[in-house]
Amino acid sequence: MTRSLYPNFTDDELTCKCGCGQQLMAASFMAHLQRLRTKLGFPFPIISAYRCPDHNEAVSSTGRHGPHTTGCAVDIAVSGSQARQIIKHATDFSGIGVKQHGPHEVRFIHLDTIAGGKRPWVWSYK
Repeated sequence: MTRSLYPNFTDDELTCKCGCGQQLMAASFMAHLQRLRTKLGFPFPIISAYRCPDHNEAVSSTGRHGPHTTGCAVDIAVSGSQARQIIKHATDFSGIGVKQHGPHEVRFIHLDTIAGGKRPWVWSYK
């Protein structure tokens, strides 16, 4: 496990999961994420962070240009009261996606800082 520039996150968590080895997280986004993590004081296990365009097209309806391809998005494995705390305190983020149904191991909160459109957005995954 390789430590990243951010004390509570590893390079392994932030790197594209397709095996390409790319990890292009935006420093400004990571600063927001680290501040939130420090404020809340509990682990944020990252299940998806940077995604290369090929991988994002394979796994997301946003295709080759979704928020994960910009390095300005993460999915955090979390549920219950900790999920509520993240949502409550995620004021630096313009996009909040909530998947809190189904087995606990597939629940997560998506955070991003993508500008434009009718943001801020809060949405639920099916």
